[in-house]
Amino acid sequence: MAQLKPAQIEEFYRRLQERDPAPKGELEHHNVYQLLVAVVLSAQATDAGVNKATRPLFDKVKTPQQMLALGEAGLTGYIKTIGLYRGKAKNVIGLSRILVDSYGGAVPHDREALEALPGVGRKTANVVLNIAFGEPTIAVDTHVFRVGNRTGLAPGKTPLEVERKLLKRTPPQFLRHAHHWLILHGRYVCRARTPSCPVCVVADICTFKGKTVSV
Repeated sequence: MAQLKPAQIEEFYRRLQERDPAPKGELEHHNVYQLLVAVVLSAQATDAGVNKATRPLFDKVKTPQQMLALGEAGLTGYIKTIGLYRGKAKNVIGLSRILVDSYGGAVPHDREALEALPGVGRKTANVVLNIAFGEPTIAVDTHVFRVGNRTGLAPGKTPLEVERKLLKRTPPQFLRHAHHWLILHGRYVCRARTPSCPVCVVADICTFKGKTVSV
């Protein structure tokens, strides 16, 4: 697979930064705990679908203590429109119990501790570390995986391989926001079936051979 050269990568990110200097995640939340819950709920679900369910939930529940008081059955009532909601409800209650028992109700600023929580994998931990704590991590979801491979930015066969290449190849000044730029680019421009190549700001840099000629 063709890979972009360092100068091309820097220009790639420079253009994404110029288009959106301060990108933000689309999962709605008011504190770190709510962010963690939202990301756990977002697995195999859309951010829009999660937001619709969590708006009324987060009006009532702002802490793991409040989540435990709500209980698994109560939580299920709020999130039943989200895919795999039963397993997710169990995980959210489980991680809330651990946060209360082991961390005084706070979300730990530690990858190993985060990944030890029910329903939290590497991708979820990366999102929390990046958004909540400002860590220069890159969560590789389906959008980032596609962009990394299709554009030549960081080709890899697995999400972990793409993540490691992105961390190695992304210039330091762009690492803080790279996660959001790539997700948003994949979600709205470099879409899976019909990429909007004619309006893409990095189309001339991208190595994708199947570029579309009309939007």
